[in-house]
Amino acid sequence: MAYLSLKGINKIYPNGFHAVHDFNLDVEPGEFIVLVGPSGCGKSTTLRMIAGLEDISNGEFYIGGELANDKGPRERGIAMVFQSYALYPHMSVYDNLAFGLSLAGIDDDVIDEKVNSVASILGLTDYLDRKPRALSGGQRQRVAVGRAIIRKVGIFLMDEPLSNLDAKQRVTMRREITDIHRKVGSTTVYVTHDQTEAMTMADRIVVMKDGYVQQVGTPYELYFNPANLFVAGFIGEPPMNFAYATVEEGRIELFGSPVDLSLVLDDDTLASYEGKEIAFGFRPEHISLGEGEGYTFKADVVLTELLGDNTNVYVRSEDTDLILKVDPHDTPAIDDEVSFTVPLKSVYLFDGDTELVIPKKQ
Repeated sequence: MAYLSLKGINKIYPNGFHAVHDFNLDVEPGEFIVLVGPSGCGKSTTLRMIAGLEDISNGEFYIGGELANDKGPRERGIAMVFQSYALYPHMSVYDNLAFGLSLAGIDDDVIDEKVNSVASILGLTDYLDRKPRALSGGQRQRVAVGRAIIRKVGIFLMDEPLSNLDAKQRVTMRREITDIHRKVGSTTVYVTHDQTEAMTMADRIVVMKDGYVQQVGTPYELYFNPANLFVAGFIGEPPMNFAYATVEEGRIELFGSPVDLSLVLDDDTLASYEGKEIAFGFRPEHISLGEGEGYTFKADVVLTELLGDNTNVYVRSEDTDLILKVDPHDTPAIDDEVSFTVPLKSVYLFDGDTELVIPKKQ
C-alpha cells in the first residue's frame, strides 16, 4: 500500500477558480517526489493540501492507508520547509533547532543530543550559538531543514526551499538535501519551478500545468519519453526545439528540406496524419554538425554561448529559431551557415491538435 495516496484531488476556491484538477498520485514510503511546473500551475496548492494548510474541495487523501482529509497539520506527522526559511530571528541556531522539541516537552538531555546530531549531519556544529542574521542563505536553509528533520516525522514537505539562494548555493543545497534524504529516509514531497532541481533530486517527477498533471515518471522517463509537447519543452536545458508543418504525401517540409516521415512512423500512423499539422521536435544536444545519418538541415548562426564543456549555438532557419548544443571546439562563427543532422532515433513528433506524442515505429 502506498504511504501517501491522493485520489481525484481538486481545489476550487470560493471565487470559482479551479486551482487543481483531479490530481492522482501514490507515493511509496521513503520516496522523493518533486512537483514541478511554471508559476501558477497548482504545485504549491497541492503541497498545502497535503500539509493540511488548504482544504481539499473534493477527492480523498490517505496517509498510511488512513483517510486524512479532515486531519489538522499536527495530526498528519508532517514537517514543512518553506521558501522563506521561517526562522526565529531572536533565537540562536541551537534554539531554532530545539524549539519544536521543547514545545513537545522533551527532556533537555535528549534535546541536546538530537540538536548536536542534526547539526553534525548538516555541518552546523560551529554555528549553534549564532543568530540567523549572522548566517549565509545556504546556512539558514540548512537550519530550516534541520528543524524539520529533528522531529523524526515520516513526511517532509518542501516548498521551493532553494529559490532564495544564489546559483552556487543551490547546487550545494541540492546535493545536501538529497544526501539528507538518503540518511533520514523520510517520504519527501518537494515543490519547485526549476526543472534542473527536479531532474537531479527526484525519484519521480510530477509535471503540472494549469492545475493538471501532465506526466508522472522518473527523470529518465520524462527526458527520453515525454508524453506531450509541454513536458518535452519543459524538461531539458536548453529546451527541446520545435517546428510545425503539415503532412503531405507522407512528408513535411522543414528548413528548406523534405523530411520523409516513413522513416520514423509506421504506415497506418502516417496515413492517419495526412493533411494534418504535426510538431517536429529534437533536443539541442542530440544533433551533430555536418551531414550524417538522419535528417540534415541548414541554418544561419545568430549567436553563440560558450559554457565551457559545450557551446549553445542559436540558429535561424526560415524564420524558425533553434538552439544547437555542440562541442566548444566546433563552435561556428556568427553569420556562418551550418549544416546539422538530427538522428532518426532522436526525433520526437507531436500531434498538432492534442499536443500528445506520436508513437514512432519500433
